Amino acid sequence: MSRLLHIQGSPNPASTSREIAEAFVARYRAVRADAQVEVADVWQLALPEFDADMIAAKFAVLRSQQATHDQRRHWARAVALAEAFNRADHYVINLPMWNLGLPYRLKHYIDVVTLPGQNWAWQRDTGYRPLLSGKRAVLVYSSASDYGSEGHSAQGHLDTQKAAMRAWLGFLGIKVAQEIVIAPTLTDPTSLAALKQARRAQAEAAAERI
Repeated sequence: MSRLLHIQGSPNPASTSREIAEAFVARYRAVRADAQVEVADVWQLALPEFDADMIAAKFAVLRSQQATHDQRRHWARAVALAEAFNRADHYVINLPMWNLGLPYRLKHYIDVVTLPGQNWAWQRDTGYRPLLSGKRAVLVYSSASDYGSEGHSAQGHLDTQKAAMRAWLGFLGIKVAQEIVIAPTLTDPTSLAALKQARRAQAEAAAERI
């Protein structure tokens, strides 16, 4: 049985990136009779704040100090979300570009689920080590403007979301199998429809290969 986690990074039900990611999910289900698909909608999840209390709980628990009951309970909420994230074999993540980067709620989710001992480890003699090697992800991006294709490469330095996602997934050991970019979405309806059709085909093909 293969497990797919669809991480929804857009709060908009009509989101372009979400539409293409859902095409990926539909094809993934179609070619895998035993597929188990879960959705992590970062806008609906009860994400704990990663504030001073969470940081204190983290160090109290991980350094085997005298963690209080409340600290252990607080830390357990983050661990439960990390475990749900870790269970997947494959990931599809849809994310619109917000202010040249990631939607803040997606970044919040990333900070909560990226935990030492759960999906990465560190030792003084070897440094950092990923714990999720062998897993694969497909990333579906959308942006109003085009920041990287031919004719727009001069704007590529403004796009911070792709480098951030590659670095995060690589840190955990998850291979980026494909990136699907829907851009520019700020165009005429005919051009946008053609672009979405092409990207939907890419997503369906990626679902068969992953």
